[in-house]
Amino acid sequence: MTKQSIFGRISALVRANVNAAIDAAEDPQKMIDQLVRDYSASIADAEAAIAETIGNLRLLERDYAEDVDTANEWGRKAVAASRKADEMRAGGNAADADKFDNLAKVALQRQISAENEAKEAAPTIATQTEVVDRLKAGLQGMKEKLEQLKAKRNELVARAKVAEAQNRVADAVKSVDFLDPNSELGRFEDKIRRQEALAQGKQELAASSLDQQFMELENLGEVTEVEARLAALKSGTTQQAIDR
Repeated sequence: MTKQSIFGRISALVRANVNAAIDAAEDPQKMIDQLVRDYSASIADAEAAIAETIGNLRLLERDYAEDVDTANEWGRKAVAASRKADEMRAGGNAADADKFDNLAKVALQRQISAENEAKEAAPTIATQTEVVDRLKAGLQGMKEKLEQLKAKRNELVARAKVAEAQNRVADAVKSVDFLDPNSELGRFEDKIRRQEALAQGKQELAASSLDQQFMELENLGEVTEVEARLAALKSGTTQQAIDR
């Protein structure tokens, strides 16, 4: 019953702390460190309870030893009183002999009482000894699990960090797939092509304007020559220029 009450309470506490830590596991390393602290605290509680149980057992054992010693002491006194009575009776002193026989009887009664108390305590001591042994074994098991947890801590933290990194990579890949950088480059290329086409159009427009200017210049030259010939014709110098 003692074993169940102690480890039942400790187990319930550990389970509650573990479940709470797992549910709030934002940082795996902090969660595991907290779990180690909680488990260590539970072991400390168990050690305190077991120490109290062992203390009670030792009290029972001391009381039992005292009862045994008391019984043995009264036994020795009964023997001494009986022998004294025999000596008195052998010496013809019956009154004193009866007195010492009565003392022997009292000692024997005290011996029987102490023996009965020791007999009553013996089963309890045996039961409590078994309980303490089981409690010690259970406590040792808890300590071994704590050491395993400490040894596993670095591995679990490393695995948690790897998983976190993998999740970040997966999220990044999803983001890249969603954005589709090729389509972004395609839109940028289209923009550049439109700019190039605009520049080409401006160049062609500029070239066309230059050609028109030269054409107008040539036409202006022809008009000027016609005007000159008309003036010469009117002055009568055109035929002369031809004759010459």
